[in-house]
Amino acid sequence: MKGRTILLDHLNGREAAALMLDGRLEDLLIASDAPAPGTIYRAVADRPVKGQGGMFLKTPDGNAFLRQIKGMAPGDELLVQVTGYAEDGKAIPVAHRVLFKSRYVIITPNAPGINVSRSIRDEERREEILALVHDTVENVPHGIILRSSCEVAEDEGIAEDLLSMLSLAEQVLNDEGTGPETLIEGDAPHLLAWRDWVEPADVVTQAGSFESHGVMDAIDALETARLELSGGAYAYVEPTRALVAVDVNTGNDSSLSAGTKANFALARELPRALRIRGLGGQIVLDLAPMPKKDRRGFESALKAALRSDGIETVLVGWTPLGHVEMQRKRARLPLAQALK
Repeated sequence: MKGRTILLDHLNGREAAALMLDGRLEDLLIASDAPAPGTIYRAVADRPVKGQGGMFLKTPDGNAFLRQIKGMAPGDELLVQVTGYAEDGKAIPVAHRVLFKSRYVIITPNAPGINVSRSIRDEERREEILALVHDTVENVPHGIILRSSCEVAEDEGIAEDLLSMLSLAEQVLNDEGTGPETLIEGDAPHLLAWRDWVEPADVVTQAGSFESHGVMDAIDALETARLELSGGAYAYVEPTRALVAVDVNTGNDSSLSAGTKANFALARELPRALRIRGLGGQIVLDLAPMPKKDRRGFESALKAALRSDGIETVLVGWTPLGHVEMQRKRARLPLAQALK
């Protein structure tokens, strides 16, 4: 199966979406009972966490945790947005800054300004998009970000999306209710696929498409922690309660050059491996032996792969033992948990 294909189906009775590229699973979204990222609550401050500069909040879905609070007291009400999935037994991670994100635009409340994605480099098209915004709305108190998908989109579609998101933002921001309440639920997989998988693709919506297009086979293959790399090398990607451990092996070739090749192959494959497994949090890479002079090149290769991944990941650095530490947003539910 060649080309780019988006499949909208169900998995174990849950809504799911898969992105296939030339027959290989590139991304997988599965609905869950947990609050999805993007959910917006009216929350109530409960109690501060001493020493961490944060506050536990009451929401309809249980406790949430907000970092870096200032001037907030128990009983205060505020809008917050879910930023990721909570670890087992921990509070829902939320942010005080809420965003309204769709296929073409992102609305940033109370932060005026119009910005066009830097990935749109055609100056003429950038000017056309800005003119479209000015022709569609005026005196907007919120910020507007025009996403990269606007470059090839129809102007009418961009305008409709912009007006819809501004209306939604006003509805939420002017809500006059009290007490913990869910104001907006995060996007479900099918809508999220439409929102974020914007490159041209064949879209398949028939029931059973996961089975007929190889998605189920790809998911079955993820039951093993082993990740095949080029040149006979391989890695193990194994989540533990504390962190995700990644161990790189060169196979039969134990030379330093084989170690360098294996590590660079991992750099290219790691974002996809983490994405389709739904893994985030603390990640530690136990790399194959390679000369220290190659570390900078490895970092560059890994950062380049992460930039195209779309999930916020910070390369923290090297440990004294030569491990690489990363911190990755929990933007997906772990696959093992999502399949339950």
